[in-house]
Amino acid sequence: MKYLAIASVASIALLAACNQGGDSAGQNTSEAVNATQDATSGIVGQTSAMTMGANTVDGFVTNLAIGNMYELEAAKVAAAKSKNADVKALAAMITKDHTDAGQKLQTAAAAAEPDIAIPTALDERRKGLVDNLSAATPDDFDKIYLNQQVAAHNETLTLLNGFSDNAEAPGLASLARELIAPVTMHRDRAQALLDAMN
Repeated sequence: MKYLAIASVASIALLAACNQGGDSAGQNTSEAVNATQDATSGIVGQTSAMTMGANTVDGFVTNLAIGNMYELEAAKVAAAKSKNADVKALAAMITKDHTDAGQKLQTAAAAAEPDIAIPTALDERRKGLVDNLSAATPDDFDKIYLNQQVAAHNETLTLLNGFSDNAEAPGLASLARELIAPVTMHRDRAQALLDAMN
């Protein structure tokens, strides 16, 4: 059933992207593939956050750290590529808040499990999202970035809510509860900007 849902969303995203027009058939194909990757990533991320991420200390730390790094990388691309002052302001807010969150995660993870390995590089899925942002045309960039932000912050909220009552690592659970408000604010701001563009 999960794979059917992924295939359905991917097909819809592919059809929508193909109808957007572009400079060439190659560009249209590339945009369609990127849109499909982004849509599929959201589904995969939600599934991962609900299962592996929220159930173990290692899974939570790994997923939160990689998601945090993705947010910082995506915000860096948005700061360089977006021409929209509101999108740039969102990227700046995300940079500040996720830099703080990354530092808090380092501290809380070390207190929970001193030998825990915190990832220092993006996984392939998030690298693909950043690559898609880098490849986006100026006309499409803001919508692509904001769509990614809504999906990524929804994934993070699933992770945080799922771990927020973890009794094995109360410090990390407390951090999860603390991060819910700023992550919700980022998601809601990205959605409001996206709604205003549609």
